[in-house]
Amino acid sequence: MPRIKIKKSSVDALEVTGKRYTATDTEIAGFCVRVSAAGRKDYGYRYRAGGGRNGRPRWYSIGTHGAITPDQAREIARSLAADVARGGDPAADRQAHREAPTVSELLDLYLVDHVQKKNKPATAKNVRQLIEGVVRPRLGALKVADLTVGDVARFHNANSGTPYQANRALAALSKALSMAEIWGYRPAGTNPCPKVERFRERSRERFLSVAEFQRLGEVLAEAERAPLVLVGRDGRQRLRHVNPEAIRAFRLLIFTGARVGEILSLRWEYIDLASGRARLPDSKTGAKVLQLPPPALEVLNGVLADDRPATGYVLRGGKGEDAERGLVNLKGPWSVVREAAGLDGVRLHDLRHAFASVAVERGLSLAMIGKLLGHRETRTTARYAHLADDPQRAAATDVASQIAMAMRNEGGVVISLKKGGG
Repeated sequence: MPRIKIKKSSVDALEVTGKRYTATDTEIAGFCVRVSAAGRKDYGYRYRAGGGRNGRPRWYSIGTHGAITPDQAREIARSLAADVARGGDPAADRQAHREAPTVSELLDLYLVDHVQKKNKPATAKNVRQLIEGVVRPRLGALKVADLTVGDVARFHNANSGTPYQANRALAALSKALSMAEIWGYRPAGTNPCPKVERFRERSRERFLSVAEFQRLGEVLAEAERAPLVLVGRDGRQRLRHVNPEAIRAFRLLIFTGARVGEILSLRWEYIDLASGRARLPDSKTGAKVLQLPPPALEVLNGVLADDRPATGYVLRGGKGEDAERGLVNLKGPWSVVREAAGLDGVRLHDLRHAFASVAVERGLSLAMIGKLLGHRETRTTARYAHLADDPQRAAATDVASQIAMAMRNEGGVVISLKKGGG
């Protein structure tokens, strides 16, 4: 095994003998050049993992002569020697890194072992769509252990055109990386996602005014009697029938503040008409008691008035042999009702927000509203806190108006000033 000062001229001068051999460096122990039988020359570093003669022999391939320079190879060898001196095993680390899971592999495990087992079906569907359509295409090939704040920030910024989706995708990635720490694929506390600032989102919440509630009520009543008349952009009139079961669903959503899925899956077995409650065995937040105030009970009694047995789904969408099948489609009927009522941009879920906004205006506490809506966390209900200012504003306006009228001698309040008054 020849010993040389590894530099370009000495490496170029190494002969091709038809047999593989290794030339070692005279300065850095373990730094060497391996010459193949065909003449290929590769830089490498030889060492014993664990130190001493009993250490396990290792070869760390640095690079091929010509692809990197001898000086570059020397710097790498010097760094490797320092690592070994500290007790490291760079060859084993490299192999472990090669075998380490990619982000794509982590996402597969996350979907199977967490999302499918811990999330509700609708939530699981949304998470899978975000992972397959947004996260995996850009980050899937990277190693989980190598993922940095910069990688995540660039991924997030690349989706700035759809800020809401970008934030939801970031949340899904963050949860997957938190699981990666639990599963031992990253050190604890190294999840880079919390350090990336989310995009500001426009509030999706839409609250109905008194006039809008009135129009909605008129349209629903009209739809129960006859087809609705819609006028297209071309001025032509169109007649649209609305499924009576869908109209009942809309009324129940309005009067209970329930989620769409809770109403569509509502069964007579859950309902106690005498107490005005429905005990839902499952919802987005688990088991839930849904309050059924008198207007909602009126809708349910209307269903029973159709000589329908009080069993199975309350709202049904099937015909013939499938007559007992539950109602599933509200999107189409709602688009017709919404257009007829002039409620552009109002989603079915906004009926739930509208219920909450009326509750705030009536002075109910956020804790009570959270119970009515079935919120698991108080921060979810806190989104309605700003609405509590509206009654205060109305009260302040009324008081100030009365004072102004008195000051203008237009009637108004009589102010009595007493000594010792507060």
